[in-house]
Amino acid sequence: MTILNADLHCHSTVSDGTLTPEALAERAKANGVELWSLTDHDEIGGQHRALAAARAVGLPYLTGTEISVTFADVTVHIVGLGFDPDHPALVQGLQATRGGREERAREMSEQLEKVGIPGAFEGALKYVGNPDLISRTHFARYLVETGVCKDTSEVFRRFLTEGKPGFVPHRWAKLGDAVRWIREAGGMAIIAHPARYDHSPTQEYALFSEFKAHGGEGVEVVTGSHTPSEYGKYADMALEFGLAASRGSDFHSPEESRCDLGALPYLEGRLTPVWERLADRIR
Repeated sequence: MTILNADLHCHSTVSDGTLTPEALAERAKANGVELWSLTDHDEIGGQHRALAAARAVGLPYLTGTEISVTFADVTVHIVGLGFDPDHPALVQGLQATRGGREERAREMSEQLEKVGIPGAFEGALKYVGNPDLISRTHFARYLVETGVCKDTSEVFRRFLTEGKPGFVPHRWAKLGDAVRWIREAGGMAIIAHPARYDHSPTQEYALFSEFKAHGGEGVEVVTGSHTPSEYGKYADMALEFGLAASRGSDFHSPEESRCDLGALPYLEGRLTPVWERLADRIR
């Protein structure tokens, strides 16, 4: 196993991060990252910038994205790595996935207005600029800015989650479609932060089984939202399902993220890292 300080999951201003692709590349390099990927939500518009920025600081790079899918009525994220960012199937699939964000955001804003928080759509839009990319994170930043909540963690405790004001479900891509788009573009599909999903053990097993059947090849084992015990659990599941293991901070912002770029523990030696299977696609 090749030991690397790889960070293969983070977000820029192209989706819901607060740093540009260029600033992320510099931060990753400064933090000792040895292999980097920018994985913006349902978006690959920052890939050429990220690659150029990585080359400028001498940082090996894998193309990346994080696709939202609906599985068992729960939103699940699938990371794609090492693909052609100009491949038509992937470009068109992501365009279709982003298409419902503005309508959903307007419904979220209407719900918040009913509980005394007006102007949330316009406020959230200030943080992203493009309604096709608007997300709950942008609403959360607006609620912090206006003093409704002291930080984004409080926002998600009080608003925007199921059963709370401002929650509007969205029907994302199908699991099989997301995996297919990534594979057709020459990339590897990876289940992102599996511990975060509200699945029963049976549903989780079904997710891994269906994902593997569609041609999925990896799972994030070490990531910013996993605990040390979850590192072990998903290492075991990676081995059980014959999946490669990935590692990524899920960094969004210096002020908001629980884990900085490059700050995660290393993968266990018993695992096959995704970068060993993607060696020919590192740029």
